[in-house]
Amino acid sequence: MVKIGMLGSGFVADFYLDGLRDVPGAEVVANYSRSAERAKEFGRRHGIKRSFTSMEELCAESDVDMVVIGLPNHLHLRAVRVAAGAKKAIVCTKPLARNATEAAEMVNLVRTAGVMHCYAETEVFSPDVMRARDMIEKGAIGELLTVRAREAHSGPHAPHFWDAETAGGGALLDMGCHTVEAARYFFGKEHKIKDVFAWGATLVHTEKTKGEDNAVLLLRLEDGRTSLTEASWTAKGGMELRNEVYGTKGRIITDTSSTRIRAFIEESAGYLMEKADAETGWVFPIPDEARVYGYQEEMRHFVECYAGGKKPREDFVDGYIVNSVLDAAYKSMKSGHWEPVQIDSKVTG
Repeated sequence: MVKIGMLGSGFVADFYLDGLRDVPGAEVVANYSRSAERAKEFGRRHGIKRSFTSMEELCAESDVDMVVIGLPNHLHLRAVRVAAGAKKAIVCTKPLARNATEAAEMVNLVRTAGVMHCYAETEVFSPDVMRARDMIEKGAIGELLTVRAREAHSGPHAPHFWDAETAGGGALLDMGCHTVEAARYFFGKEHKIKDVFAWGATLVHTEKTKGEDNAVLLLRLEDGRTSLTEASWTAKGGMELRNEVYGTKGRIITDTSSTRIRAFIEESAGYLMEKADAETGWVFPIPDEARVYGYQEEMRHFVECYAGGKKPREDFVDGYIVNSVLDAAYKSMKSGHWEPVQIDSKVTG
């Protein structure tokens, strides 16, 4: 039994618990929140017996094998310092850090501590996306040429996302981290990213944030192939999670937020899906949302890797590379030019 300590009690922490619910060999034994009230309520809701308001105290618990970080971006580095110092295996939500400098420090911390580290990028654990990758590996669409992705909704649910300085960026960091890693997953990580060109602007939420609420990112591999990302915090009508993969012999389209359920309702049915903008009228609820988005598959993978002493297929080095790509994208937004992606080989190993 792999025993887990959950750092965080917000929206994403609920998703991790939903994902872990059907993972055999895993048990969440403790949780942390900066608020004692939120920690106890989260624990009560998920049947967790021990709650803490100190990361240090949770990580000092002898029966906690693995720590899952589901905290705001600016707390990731501190949480890794604490968990690595306590020699715990670590799972960190996306993005790994606010920038590549923080991400590099996190890689060095876990490497020095000698602990397992997992980058919880849900997109590449979505059953739809994994099936698409399997088809690509089998040669179904020939040689992969381009990838186009769109990640959009009407805006974040928590205040800390809107503070671009605290969060590290706007819509591109929040949502582009998914599409960058998905592109690496589709193309194959052996193909290095050369440079990026990006645009971003605050078109709607000018009173809420100084960060971009819309962005476009064009990523170019060393061999010239490209991936296009559209990221938006101004799309009404619920989540959009779409990938289009084009090859010499076909194409594959994934639409993770699509659902086979349609309903017209005059009374609210409660929670329908993440970022749903309407509770009545035509609605499109998503069943088994944690599995659809990839939370269940990623947590199953990480737990199995820990139990079997295996290296996870997504780790902090992957998160560092994603942060490096996004750093170059933000530089491109300011310069108006293609910007090279700077990867430190000492960090990637």
